[in-house]
Amino acid sequence: MTPRCYILAVWASLCIISLLCSQGAPVFPKGAHLMLCQSHSRCGDRFYDPQQHCCYDNAVVPLSTSPKCGNCTFRICFEQCCPWSFRPQETFVVKVRGQACSFGPFPGDRVCSSVS
Repeated sequence: MTPRCYILAVWASLCIISLLCSQGAPVFPKGAHLMLCQSHSRCGDRFYDPQQHCCYDNAVVPLSTSPKCGNCTFRICFEQCCPWSFRPQETFVVKVRGQACSFGPFPGDRVCSSVS
């Protein structure tokens, strides 16, 4: 190649790079679920988006998962179901996740009777 071809190739490369960079972040195809700049959490051997899922018992579950706790339901990502031994009948209490089940009742706790 002649020096003139090298200069033309370098100039064309720089124009293409500057054109791509001036458009901002690279564009990915629709439906590509790439979240390169968002935080990811790990649950066992899987990554998950903490804005859509949580890790519960080493499994990735949707934030909206609501299992039963006695006659109540609770949000598994934010709350926990605890047996409550302070009452004579079998009852449960829904507490904020991270709060020890052995603690007494706190404001915001929900007492749930057992399902008959």
